[in-house]
Amino acid sequence: MPAFTTRHLCSVAAALVLALTTPATAATAVSDAAALREVLFVGNNWDGTADVIGSGGDYAKAGRIDVIPDKDQRMAEINADPIKWIYFMAIRDSVGEGHDQFVDDMYSTPDGKSVVVSRPSFADVVSIDLATGAVNWRFPVSGYRADHMAVSPDGTRVAVSASTANTVHVLDIATGRQLGSFGTGDKPHENIFTKDGKYIWNMSIGDVNTDLDDPFWDWTKGDRHITVVDATTFRQVKVIDMRERLDAIGLTDFSDAVRPAVFSPDESRLYFQVSFFNGFLEYDIAADRITRVKTLPENPATSADRTTWVNDSRHHGISMSPDGTKLCVAGTMDDYATVVDRATLQEGPLVGTSKPYWATVSGDGKDCVVSESGADQVTAIDFATGRKVATVAVGDHPQRVRLGHVQADWTGPAEG
Repeated sequence: MPAFTTRHLCSVAAALVLALTTPATAATAVSDAAALREVLFVGNNWDGTADVIGSGGDYAKAGRIDVIPDKDQRMAEINADPIKWIYFMAIRDSVGEGHDQFVDDMYSTPDGKSVVVSRPSFADVVSIDLATGAVNWRFPVSGYRADHMAVSPDGTRVAVSASTANTVHVLDIATGRQLGSFGTGDKPHENIFTKDGKYIWNMSIGDVNTDLDDPFWDWTKGDRHITVVDATTFRQVKVIDMRERLDAIGLTDFSDAVRPAVFSPDESRLYFQVSFFNGFLEYDIAADRITRVKTLPENPATSADRTTWVNDSRHHGISMSPDGTKLCVAGTMDDYATVVDRATLQEGPLVGTSKPYWATVSGDGKDCVVSESGADQVTAIDFATGRKVATVAVGDHPQRVRLGHVQADWTGPAEG
């Protein structure tokens, strides 16, 4: 057979294969997407559960997850190890405000079949099967406490702060296998992936559970800075010490412990909260300087004694509307949340909330959703009006609220 005829037949065969397989692949992708439901996961830190509610609109409850199904096993290990027991009790008596911390952060897997949870008191990260409630995998972090997490834009990797080991672990979200880790300042806290997935920003907050809270004693709080690393090699790219940037604009009595933070949509600006401050700051990344400071109202009933503020976090929780025009701030120790115009920095109505501990964005982008840790509920606030639009009762001491997915017909684990 002539060579050109053979090549022609091969080309025809390849075209037929492509024609037959491409529609099936596309149909499968559409089917997989249709099988998922967007939801909000609400971590109830003190009772070890996560409530799953609608991601916008009526915020209807979809189900509840037990995130400590292996509690008896974990407690047996802790009780058998004097050092682990000491740290477990220290967490309860300090940052836990007399309670165990069973869920700090959580993200669902891309297929909506599992949720990955960091558990401070158990010093680990686990994957929970959403159908059965069983543990898929467990990763013990370095040291004795797990904290905030972040998920990569493609949903395949999760970064978790090991707060007593000054380390961030990056894990494969499907298997729990460690892909790498990197060192940080003292007590790593918030983690953020850049939207292209190339970099991870980590904020270390130092020792937030001491009573040395007067600005004079700030130097006792430890080494606090932002660590930026390459998300593939985990090599350090940059270190940003906000102490120098704060001093440059005369804010020498401000803490440099960067708490929750959010990028502008183009990632040219970082908006962040710091310990003890009722407000937030704007940082120009290219210019490497703080450009604006927004002070928000004080609540006289809660502002008298800063040693009483939980873990030094005067305000803890900040999010931004998808179009970048509005910020939403959780005024944790001032018992309110408010929407702030990003251009003018003018705040809207102060929405009364009980110790709001986090702020995120609803799935449709219309609302800011804050967790009211003091009232065991979450509240949605309209970005456009700054008014409350919904409140949903959840479990004991809700903290982190994260957008994720479950299977479309999910109503809770079969065993939960």
